[in-house]
Amino acid sequence: MTVQDRSILRELATQVAEIAALPVQQETIRLWKALNSLRPVRPMVAIDQVCWNEMNVEDELTLRCEDPFCRGLEGHLRRTLYSWRHLRADMVVEPVIDIYKAIGNTGFGLGVEEQCVATDPTNDVVSHHYIDQLRTEADLEKIRDPVITYDAAATAEAEEKAHEIFDGILEVRVQGAFPVYAPFDIICCWRGAEPLIYDLADRPEFIHAILRRLTDAQLRMLDQLEAQGLLGTHQSWIHCTGAFTDELPESDPAHPRATSLWTFGMSQIFSTVSPAMHEEFERPYLTPWFERFGLAYYGCCEPLDKKIAMIRKLPKVRKISMSPWVDQENGARQIGGDFVFSRKPSPAFLAVGEWNPEAVRRDLQQTVEICARYGCPLELILKDISTVRYQPQRLWEWARVAMEVVTAG
Repeated sequence: MTVQDRSILRELATQVAEIAALPVQQETIRLWKALNSLRPVRPMVAIDQVCWNEMNVEDELTLRCEDPFCRGLEGHLRRTLYSWRHLRADMVVEPVIDIYKAIGNTGFGLGVEEQCVATDPTNDVVSHHYIDQLRTEADLEKIRDPVITYDAAATAEAEEKAHEIFDGILEVRVQGAFPVYAPFDIICCWRGAEPLIYDLADRPEFIHAILRRLTDAQLRMLDQLEAQGLLGTHQSWIHCTGAFTDELPESDPAHPRATSLWTFGMSQIFSTVSPAMHEEFERPYLTPWFERFGLAYYGCCEPLDKKIAMIRKLPKVRKISMSPWVDQENGARQIGGDFVFSRKPSPAFLAVGEWNPEAVRRDLQQTVEICARYGCPLELILKDISTVRYQPQRLWEWARVAMEVVTAG
């Protein structure tokens, strides 16, 4: 680490610490806690999964450190400051720098075999064509239990470096893992969507056999993370939303437990299946995972407005994703005040040829009015932002409009 690298990081950290000390941070945490306890003060707003390759303005995101470890920290700090300046919404900045434990994972025995096509070489959002590696019952033997290991020496080295940089400015916190359950995202990458969807109808027992093996493997992975004290603590984020709550038990930092954490689950490929099929292939496998945790978030891009009855049977669910493809009225009617209506406004507003902030305002206002009508706790979570056509000000203005909408009344 050079003197210059350390100086750059300490300057950025000082700016972050000054922001973290503002009273608004505690007020925003209070608002997230109120929402997450289903007693909201107002709808909450967050922005995540940003197309950072299109965001750099006046070198705000340009890295200047030389050491790879320092550049990783610098990127995090610069994005934090950029988000606070331009994409704040209901963002919380904490006076902490997380250093993640060096956790080894042998995986589930299968890698990803694919072909990719990119339209923008600077963007990590690309098209995938996956090669089917699970065609027969014999292929099930390819799915293995992961082996979790912990490199204490590497973790201690990173922690020592972080203390050298940030002591006196930000707290250095050694952070663990926050595991989630999305088996069909994994299986899609092993098989591709088309053979998987056909087999749901043509070979249901084969899909159940895959799910049993993968679920058992994931639960054994969770057992190992918990037994080795490798789960995370002080969780502030869950699937692009604020996770602040007073409802979960305090976690022993030396031996964190899943019961003190949020988790999330989803089956995005099930956008195309019936509620009955969704329940058959999801609930029996997701239930033992959710039972291990304190609170859960369910769903992502799949439309769930016709599947709330199934979600009600899942344990620990507190937030339900309402993607751009749902019938909001139908979803809100069924959710009522029992869950957080986690609305995902369409990022397509940011990608079209002509930017129209008033169309964004009308879209968000419609959601607020529907949720108010049915008493739904509401959060607006803009995510999956693939492009803003290299006009970052579009995203800045989206944040401004969203906050005007949720604070209007």
